[in-house]
Amino acid sequence: MKKRLIWLLLIGICLLYSGSIYFVGSGTFSFVIWLIGALFFGTIFWFSGKDRWKRVPILVRRIVNVCIAAIMVAFMLCIIAMISHFNDKGQDDLDYIVVLGAQMRNSGPSIIFKYRLDAAYDYLIQNPDTVCIVSGAKGNNESVSEGEGGKEYLVSKGIVENRIIAETNAVDTVQNIANSLEIIGDRDGLTIGVVTNNFHVFRGVHLARKLTDNEVYGIAAYTVPWYLPNNMVRECFGIFRDLKKLMS
Repeated sequence: MKKRLIWLLLIGICLLYSGSIYFVGSGTFSFVIWLIGALFFGTIFWFSGKDRWKRVPILVRRIVNVCIAAIMVAFMLCIIAMISHFNDKGQDDLDYIVVLGAQMRNSGPSIIFKYRLDAAYDYLIQNPDTVCIVSGAKGNNESVSEGEGGKEYLVSKGIVENRIIAETNAVDTVQNIANSLEIIGDRDGLTIGVVTNNFHVFRGVHLARKLTDNEVYGIAAYTVPWYLPNNMVRECFGIFRDLKKLMS
């Protein structure tokens, strides 16, 4: 009975969290992940009653248990990898920093993009010789490209315009980094910082290290703690998608 109450509690948590993500209006469908989570715990709740699970053939139970364990291990490894870069601050006097794009709204950068740009601003103020590349194309729901919008934001805060380069063709993290490295050029001995939210630094830094022999550092921007679970679960899928590139 106590276990069934735990499953009910987890169902409620997933539903409430899904609602909170949906009403943020981020333009993504990540709230569906938590609805799927509620369905998963609901299924466990149903099977845990009236000895239903015990009536399932033992081979099927073992296969299901192994699959669930493997998925949990994979997600935990991804989460540990993300957390290992949460406090990355880069190094002083980097030659370039690359700000990975995120959604632009009519009112300006989305909150998650603003945190990235603010981290870049702080770094540029403290390191006046560093050049900044802001990367990101214009999405269907955006009035301006992420590269141009991010550049305008930094200029409005007082960064000299000729220190900022807008990359406006990248549509995902891999292209953010690849296109920015193409702008930087094939030069040895450079130091490059990847600026993004803390949960995203691991993937950004390791993708960059696969694409260049230059030194690459992470610069972690803030994320509102309430939204970290959602962002980290989404990022796990990003890591799975780019696993071949990360491991090659």
